Amino acid sequence: MDWYLYPAVIAAGFLAGFINTLAGSGSLVTLPLLIFAGLPANVANGTNRVAILLQNVVAVRSFHRRKVLDLRRGLTLAVPAVIGAVLGAQIAVNLDEQTMRHTIGVLMAVMFVVVLVRPKRWLEARPGMLARRPGVVQLLTFFAIGVYGGFIQAGVGVFLLAGLVLGAGFELVRGNAVKGLIILCFTVFALIVFALNDQVIWQVGLVLALGNMSGAWVAARMAVERGAVFVRWLLIAVLVVSATVLLGVGEWLWRMV
Repeated sequence: MDWYLYPAVIAAGFLAGFINTLAGSGSLVTLPLLIFAGLPANVANGTNRVAILLQNVVAVRSFHRRKVLDLRRGLTLAVPAVIGAVLGAQIAVNLDEQTMRHTIGVLMAVMFVVVLVRPKRWLEARPGMLARRPGVVQLLTFFAIGVYGGFIQAGVGVFLLAGLVLGAGFELVRGNAVKGLIILCFTVFALIVFALNDQVIWQVGLVLALGNMSGAWVAARMAVERGAVFVRWLLIAVLVVSATVLLGVGEWLWRMV
């Protein structure tokens, strides 16, 4: 990769780390840039995991220091996600990415409506659900999200937030903290799979990580200080942009013009 692209990679990493920590889909920024910089798509997918791993080390530490991380619950839900992520990373080269992108785009559009119409479900924790042990449906849900996260990182944070808020009873700030812990856990194993298949360029990944880590630190602080309402509006913005990109709406509008 040419030297003059490194500042752009760090800047993209900062934006991705910020978005990932507060919502998700930050990899929609970094993956296209890595591919534009000359990395094959599968190598870009693997290299991006280096930054994601270090980004979530920073995010989880920040949330833990601010006492909003439910460590025990997070680790419990991370187990099925880790298993799913290993499977997803191993089958990454065999799936039709275009179909996957469109499917995820539709799901994000649906989630946009849910977040917009039912705000209280995202802003208020449900202690009754948090007190119960995770059931089979919850474990299967996080396994499925792990499979997707192992396959391609982009968008997994949004689905984890949905699972944590709607399925496990967290509000958005604490849900974001647990989300970071789960992604941290399964990214370790997904990164190993990509590395063993020579699909990681460590130098580029570590440069990208400088930006991701900085963005994660700023975002974790803002999440706690500004609260769930701020996070919800950012999530809505991310869902709109992500669905538009994944469904190719921008390209369609450009052709119409």
